[in-house]
Amino acid sequence: MRVYCLSVGPLQENTYLVEGKEGAVLIDPGDEVERILALLESTGLTPKAILLTHAHFDHVGAVAPLVKALSLPVFLHPLDLPLYRHAAEAARMWGLAIPDPPLPVEPLEEGQVLYGFTVWHLPGHSPGHVAFIHPGEAGEPPRVLSGDLLFKGSIGRYDLPGANREDLFRSLKRLLTLPPQTEVYPGHGPSTTLALEAKTNPFLLGLEWET
Repeated sequence: MRVYCLSVGPLQENTYLVEGKEGAVLIDPGDEVERILALLESTGLTPKAILLTHAHFDHVGAVAPLVKALSLPVFLHPLDLPLYRHAAEAARMWGLAIPDPPLPVEPLEEGQVLYGFTVWHLPGHSPGHVAFIHPGEAGEPPRVLSGDLLFKGSIGRYDLPGANREDLFRSLKRLLTLPPQTEVYPGHGPSTTLALEAKTNPFLLGLEWET
C-alpha cells in the first residue's frame, strides 16, 4: 500500500491519497483542490471514492469540487451528518470559506470493509468519527488512518460541539488493541506508530494494550 499526504489549508489538515490492491481512495480532502488534483495527475491514480474520518470543516473543504470534477461517491458515518451539513457555516465562524459539501453521502458503519480498509467507529472527537484500518500488504505493518483521534504526541480535542472526553479515551484504548507496530497516519502532523505513542504520548500514559 502506498500513502501520499498533502497538508492543506490554514489548519494544515492532512489529506491522504492511498493506493492499495483494491484501487485508490482519497481520505479527508480538506482544502486546496488544485494541489489534490495535481497529485492525482502526477501519480496517475484515479480514486474510486472519498472516505471521511469525520465531518469537521477542515476535513471536508475540498469534497464539493472533487465530486464535481471526478463524480466520486462520499462515505461518512451518519452520526456526523449534522456536522457535514453545517461545515460551511462552521468554517465561516473561523473566518474561512468552503463550499457546502454535497449530499447524499454513503453511510459508514462499524466493521464495514471497503477498498481494503476496515471501518472502526471511534467517537469522542465527534459523534461519528471513524478510523480506517488496513492490515498491510506483503509483510507491511498494519496502518491506521486515525483522523483527529490520535496525533504524534497529542490527541484530538474533546471540547468541541458533539465531542465527549469519555468516548475519546475509550476510543484511544480501543485503538491500542491494534499491534504496536501499526503505523498511524493522523489528521494533522507527522505519522507515527502506536508503539511510539504508547511510550511517549503523555495522554496515553496509563493506557495499555489489551491481551
